[in-house]
Amino acid sequence: MLSNFMLKVEDSKLPDVQKALKAAGVKVKSIVELYKEGAAEDKSEDKPDA
Repeated sequence: MLSNFMLKVEDSKLPDVQKALKAAGVKVKSIVELYKEGAAEDKSEDKPDA
């Protein structure tokens, strides 16, 4: 049976999440990062003020 789940994780890296899921007996087919909080803030700092 194939199921899709969405997980929200704080303060972790993708490989750490995959290792934790596998340790819990969850077979991981793929992990995709859809949204990273603070990403928009980091990009706005690169733009000079107009």
